[in-house]
Amino acid sequence: MSMKFAERVKDIEISGIRRLFEAAGPNSVNLGLGQPDFDTPQHIKDAAIKAIQEGKTGYTGNNGIPELRNAISAKFKTENQLSYTPDQIIVTAGASEALHIVMQAMVGDGDRVLCPDPGFVSYASLAILAGANPISVPLTNDLHIDVERAKELMDGAKLFVLNSPANPTGAVESKESIKAIVEYADDAGVTVVSDEVYEHFIYGKKHWSAGQFGENVITINATSKTYAMTGWRLGYLAASPDIIGQCIKVHQYCQACATSISQYAAVAAYEGDQHPVMVMRDEYRARRDLFCKGLSALGLNFPLPEGAFYAFVPMKPALTRKIIDAGVVIVPGSAFGVNAPDYARMSYATSRENLGRALDRIQKVICD
Repeated sequence: MSMKFAERVKDIEISGIRRLFEAAGPNSVNLGLGQPDFDTPQHIKDAAIKAIQEGKTGYTGNNGIPELRNAISAKFKTENQLSYTPDQIIVTAGASEALHIVMQAMVGDGDRVLCPDPGFVSYASLAILAGANPISVPLTNDLHIDVERAKELMDGAKLFVLNSPANPTGAVESKESIKAIVEYADDAGVTVVSDEVYEHFIYGKKHWSAGQFGENVITINATSKTYAMTGWRLGYLAASPDIIGQCIKVHQYCQACATSISQYAAVAAYEGDQHPVMVMRDEYRARRDLFCKGLSALGLNFPLPEGAFYAFVPMKPALTRKIIDAGVVIVPGSAFGVNAPDYARMSYATSRENLGRALDRIQKVICD
């Protein structure tokens, strides 16, 4: 039987990150997946266990439980200087679902969605699934958004996806750059989708939320990275009431609600002790310094990551392949867009011991 599939699905590829992750051998050092190697803090797990014991295992309201939306609203006010009310927040199954429902609600056939390139693998693919046309926004030589080029591309666009701190580059955009992008987008009638999932992992710079600079912003975040809760699948989006009114329709039919247990755990995450977040941030910084110093000693030159937990390193595909074959899983730059075929992303969200093993294997490849 000849099967016919939707063109919007045929036009995208399986994630290069997931493909490598699933193909990694048992003795490989996996620097491919952006997953914290820390355990979820105990007080968050305890809240989930309590929710199960109390029978809080049914559907919740589509938008999410009031306690969590209240906690997120308070977080926005104190940490981001953003005044989203609980009714302006939708709790989702991770930031991935938040991105998906925004694309489905905001764009249609042929609409232009501006995506950083290189950028996170989901942005362009989710735009295609929504029928839109992803447009690459190039980066500067130091891996930041080329603001002037971004302005040139905005006329006639529908969305601009902003990610700071950025995956895969580790770049943190300045206040001036973010403000300029938001203000110019507003003038051009473009909505900015600000993905801020790495906001707490910044080393020496400051995080600026795009929503501080205009009302044409949809803010997306998650517990996944901040609280080492990737498997809990708990994210959210915040926006103006008219955008929320359309996004909730998509959320109702594709997800209904985020997992109830994860929502109660997230309340504890946002209202509880924040010290574990600082511990993780400081450890990631130490790992960054160790790993990047080691790579530099091998003759690899690249901008020092300012945030997140990735090094984006100039590297020919042949060398990337040799490193993977030597048992170090890294992600070719081609997975992140058309502008970075001669790069590779390396995650340092793993132990110092593993990073040392990876450096030893990379050294053998380079020196052979």
